[in-house]
Amino acid sequence: MNTSEETKREKFVRLAENRTNKILNMIQLLGNLSSPSTYEYTQQDVEKIFTAIENASKEAKKRFNKVEAKNASRFTLD
Repeated sequence: MNTSEETKREKFVRLAENRTNKILNMIQLLGNLSSPSTYEYTQQDVEKIFTAIENASKEAKKRFNKVEAKNASRFTLD
């Protein structure tokens, strides 16, 4: 399909799948660092890594929820 004919939904699905798969692959690669026979790390290192990942994930999720939050806060008398 020509990208100029691609709908907004199709573009979202294409990009979301590609980007999510890249993130999942990178998380798998990060997990490969867990071998203590190959690498040296502390529990503090692990906590810092996963805190950073969790914070970035939460921030990205908030950006998706902004639209819902705006609509949910509208005043009506009904």
